[in-house]
Amino acid sequence: MQFNRDDNNFIRFLKDEKFIEWKLFPTDELNKYWEEFLLQFPDKRKDINMAEKHFRHIKLSSYKQSPGKKQEAAKRLEKSLRRYYIKNNVRRFAFAAAACAAVLVLSLLYLHEKLYKSRNQLITSSEYIVGNELKQEDIMFITGNETASFQHNIDIQISSEKTAQIRSEYQDAEEISIEQHTMNKLIVPYGKQSRITLADGTQVWLNSGTTLEFPSSFTKNKREVYLTGEMYIEVAPDKNRSFYVHTSDFNVRVYGTKFNASSYAGSPASVVLVEGSIGLQSDDGKQELRLSPDEQAVYSDNGTFQTKRVDVQPFISWKDGYLTFEDTPVTEALKQIERYYNLSFNYGDEVSFQGITCTGKIILSDNLDNVMTALTLISAMKYKKKDKLIYIYKK
Repeated sequence: MQFNRDDNNFIRFLKDEKFIEWKLFPTDELNKYWEEFLLQFPDKRKDINMAEKHFRHIKLSSYKQSPGKKQEAAKRLEKSLRRYYIKNNVRRFAFAAAACAAVLVLSLLYLHEKLYKSRNQLITSSEYIVGNELKQEDIMFITGNETASFQHNIDIQISSEKTAQIRSEYQDAEEISIEQHTMNKLIVPYGKQSRITLADGTQVWLNSGTTLEFPSSFTKNKREVYLTGEMYIEVAPDKNRSFYVHTSDFNVRVYGTKFNASSYAGSPASVVLVEGSIGLQSDDGKQELRLSPDEQAVYSDNGTFQTKRVDVQPFISWKDGYLTFEDTPVTEALKQIERYYNLSFNYGDEVSFQGITCTGKIILSDNLDNVMTALTLISAMKYKKKDKLIYIYKK
């Protein structure tokens, strides 16, 4: 889009694909572009500030656009988002999610009078949730009496040669000797994620706030691990040794499969089966419950499981770098976000948010502002950040 000095309408920035891309996915290249633009057109700074204000606080959920115009808008924005996809190696599903979110923004481009009406609107609601950014903690890998810490997400490969190969995007690969005939512990704090390949080839993705205990090598009779938190696991087949996952509430016996298990304190424990077959048994030793693919079992305090058919994708998308919501209560969505970004939200006024849901996908980028902006796009919420505090409001 071309600008000139006679163009002093901030709406034009909200129509500009490059501006939208900058607000959704800021990069060094985009930051430099807009810095140079303001050097060339310093009188546009006021309009850009106004456009940024509307981009953050406009009531997106109040407006609807025809399918035809949404498709047209998506095509116009696709090229801009594809540049981000290629430059940052974003997975294709994440690119699609970004395009969907951007369509919601572009649907505003035909509603100029609505934007003007809300230009001076301030956040005055007394009903809000407060979030606080917490101090980041390191990932801890404990083997025997040795403890190794890591500042960034890691990928661990347990080998048969009494070593663990550890890789990180931001650190050089290293090799750690591991104790034999003992249990090891991988502690992944809030704000981090990791993946581990066990000695038998089983692959485990660990979500934020998760601890996994596992042996350096498995016995001849069975394979057992202990979980607190959430994991997605693809168990290596072994006809001679069954695989078991133990949580504080129930045990999972694996019959060769892929599944997601969640056992966070303060949230209902559950298992979602993606492929194969598993058996569930509560600690009281009741009869084993068998799950089929595309089934979820939610554990109840009385030792029983409630099962239902589900779309498994929203339960496992976190391992691929995005969250999927389908009429999800916004407070539950915030719980997932706070785990991933090590936040603490105050739900003292939770009653006032009952009935507010969100539907859509959020890319788990390194920029928290991008994530919170995406949440406002898929829900009837808005947010404001001041220093390390985040305020979540109803629209």
